[in-house]
Amino acid sequence: MKRIKETLEKYPEISEFSRKCLESKRYDSNVVLMVVDAALTSSGLNYFGVVVPKVLAFSERYKVKRLDEFLKLKKSDLLNLWRNERCWNVAFGVAEKLLEFGRDVKALRKWAESTALENWKSYMPVKGVGINTYQYLRMMGGVDTVMPDRIVKREVRIESKDDIDFIVKAEKLAKEKGILAVELCFAAWIAQYDEERAERYLKLLKNI
Repeated sequence: MKRIKETLEKYPEISEFSRKCLESKRYDSNVVLMVVDAALTSSGLNYFGVVVPKVLAFSERYKVKRLDEFLKLKKSDLLNLWRNERCWNVAFGVAEKLLEFGRDVKALRKWAESTALENWKSYMPVKGVGINTYQYLRMMGGVDTVMPDRIVKREVRIESKDDIDFIVKAEKLAKEKGILAVELCFAAWIAQYDEERAERYLKLLKNI
């Protein structure tokens, strides 16, 4: 936790990005890009080196901002951009669920507001959506929480019996330390990089 506090003090951009995330203003409040980001992130590949460039490439190729527009795209075309059918199935499944709440970014926020940790799968019953993707979507929808991924767990070092227990304890710890839970999560990711890469990736976050 000490390294997380030091990282937040060194890079105030993390706090700025965290607020932008909680206000659902990432990618200029384009809900489609947030959904694609979350779906591609579920692949487990490097976020800054692989996922973000592909999301930006998608943005250049497909000028879509509404969920219903996204669902009209052909998966066969999307596979030319990212050859992972599972990720696109996740993206379409998430978009279909969010469409129940609206077509634009308000849908993500309304959905996130309705969610909880208990019985979390019932709020996003999409094959391929695990607890990390679920939490990531909630974060971008305005819920101040964390993703229980291995990097965050390594940095926070809280004894927990499972992912849900870790999330609850991490949220409590963040509150005790006077920071946002989202800040804790993003700071943990940035803390793993050297100064040169950290600054490069933070510049990238400003644009997304």
